[in-house]
Amino acid sequence: MTGTTPPFRALIVQHEAASPPGLVTDWLRWHDATADELRIDLEENEVDPSRYGLVISLGAEYAAFDDHLPQVPREARLLRRAVDADVPVLGLCFGGQMLARVLGGTVYRSDVAEIGWLPVRTTDPELIPEGPWFQWHFDAFTMPPGARLIAESDVGPQAFVAGRSLGLQFHPEVTPEIMDDWVRVYRHELDAEGVDPDVILSDTARMAGSNRRSAWQLLERFFDSVARIREEAARP
Repeated sequence: MTGTTPPFRALIVQHEAASPPGLVTDWLRWHDATADELRIDLEENEVDPSRYGLVISLGAEYAAFDDHLPQVPREARLLRRAVDADVPVLGLCFGGQMLARVLGGTVYRSDVAEIGWLPVRTTDPELIPEGPWFQWHFDAFTMPPGARLIAESDVGPQAFVAGRSLGLQFHPEVTPEIMDDWVRVYRHELDAEGVDPDVILSDTARMAGSNRRSAWQLLERFFDSVARIREEAARP
């Protein structure tokens, strides 16, 4: 089944092996989209975002303000060029923070980590249902000038719209398989925060079906109402 005609081309910016696009991959396939993956932590080439109809930036273990890592300023340049070329950006956790940064917001180390399945306060439940959504982050960001706040928690913004782009602090893409890897690879972070990995795994298994439905709703609403990809793709 196809979600749009004609199909479009997406660039997925992945930052580490343990953080793949998950449910976003299924959504892109449903739309018959061609997806190129850029492992920006391993590949040093500068990519032209104007070749794509959508840029998706995933989560990362490192911070969106850590310019000591060469891939961080390289990605800032990539997303800035995408925005300047009117290419929609979908930022997930680190990606949302990076989008906020390039639009003029500030990313900083939060006093409080958010890890687990947590609700958000939303002003647009058709775009961002209240959740719960999965969170695993230590950093937060301020709203970029001119962006529209869609959802938030006590820690900070959780979703914002800027032009045709959407930045998220949470992980709609997560699956039980991804969570298995995260708990294995990043167990030290859970231990440091006193988070029980077995609770995370069992909650993720229980939430898998409802999260898929909520994620699909979010992605489809983003597709039509924010990025307007169907409208742009149909233009001659």
